[in-house]
Amino acid sequence: MYRYILLLIFLLTGCQKTAPVTKLEGFTQGTTYHFSFVAPKDADIAAIQSDINREFARIDLALSNYRDDSAIEAFNANKTTDPIEVSNELVFLVETARRIHKASNGCYDLTVKPLFDLWGFKKHEFSPPTEEALSQTLEQVGMDKLETVSGNQLRKQLPDLRIDVSSIGQGYTVHRIADLLEERGIEQYLVEIGGELKVRGHKPDGTPWRIALEKPLPNERSLHKIVAFDDGKPMSLMASGTYRHFFDSEGKRYAHILDARSGKPVEHATVSVAILHEDPTVADAWSTALLCLGSEEGLAVANRESLAALFIDQIDDKLIETSSQAMQKIQGVSVTDK
Repeated sequence: MYRYILLLIFLLTGCQKTAPVTKLEGFTQGTTYHFSFVAPKDADIAAIQSDINREFARIDLALSNYRDDSAIEAFNANKTTDPIEVSNELVFLVETARRIHKASNGCYDLTVKPLFDLWGFKKHEFSPPTEEALSQTLEQVGMDKLETVSGNQLRKQLPDLRIDVSSIGQGYTVHRIADLLEERGIEQYLVEIGGELKVRGHKPDGTPWRIALEKPLPNERSLHKIVAFDDGKPMSLMASGTYRHFFDSEGKRYAHILDARSGKPVEHATVSVAILHEDPTVADAWSTALLCLGSEEGLAVANRESLAALFIDQIDDKLIETSSQAMQKIQGVSVTDK
C-alpha cells in the first residue's frame, strides 16, 4: 500500500542560548528520519542512538513487507486457514486497522496488496485490468477474511490472503521511538520519520515546534501551511496525498490510492489530507483512510469520529480547503498560511 508524505521539517535551525537540542538523523524503512530533543544532562547520546537503531532493526524484521525474511511475510507465505501464531504487535496493528476499516466504510483495508499488483503499481508499470480480473482479485481482499483468534493468533479465511501494514507501520514506528525517548527521561522532542511525526514539549527557548506542510501540487516544492504545536502536549501530524505518485493514461490520471470497495484508484478531487491526533499509529492509518474516502465522504466520517482533519481538493488550478469540525475547534495547535 502506498503512502505519500507531504511534510517538511521546518524552522529547527538557529543558535540556542539555552539547553542544546540534540539532533539525530539517518535512513530507515526506505526513508529518512530526523529526531530533535532536549536530553538530560547525564544522557548517553551514543547509547540512545544505539537503542534507536536496535528498535528500527526489530520493527523492520517484524513488519517489513519488503523483506522475505520478515515475520509478516512469513505469515503471508503461510497457506493455511488454521490459526497462525504471530506477535502481539501485529495483532494490535490489525485490530487498530480493523476499527478504521469499519469506520471508513471499508475504503481502508490492509489486505489490498493483490489489487496494487494487479494495477501494476508494484512494478511501476501501469496496466488497467479487465473487469473480470478485477472481480476475481477483489475476492482475495477483505478485512472480514482475516480473523483475530487471540492476542497472538490470526487466521486467514483464504489461504492466499496477504496483509500489508505500510499504511500504519510507519506511524507505529514513530510511536515506538517516542516511547523510547520518554523511557530515557526525554520530554521535549520532535520525532519525524519520512514526514510522519510526533512532538512533545517545546524547544529549549520555550518556542513551539513548528512544521511546514507542502503545497499539494505535482510540479512544485513550496510551503503551504505552517503548523505550530503551541501548548506542548503530545501530538502527531500525518499527511497523505495523491499529487506526486500517479499514472496518466489516455488522457486520464490514476492515483496510487485504491478504494478497497471497488478495487479501483480513487477518482475524487482530494489531493491531500492532513490529520492531527495524539496517537501516531491511529493518525497514520486515518490519513490514508480519509484520502481514500475524499473530502465529501471523508468529511462526514471525520466529523463522526471527531478527527481533526484538513482536506485539500484541486479543482482545475485552484486548491480548495475543507476542515473537519474537530480541526476548526482544536486547542493548543495553530495552523496558518505560510
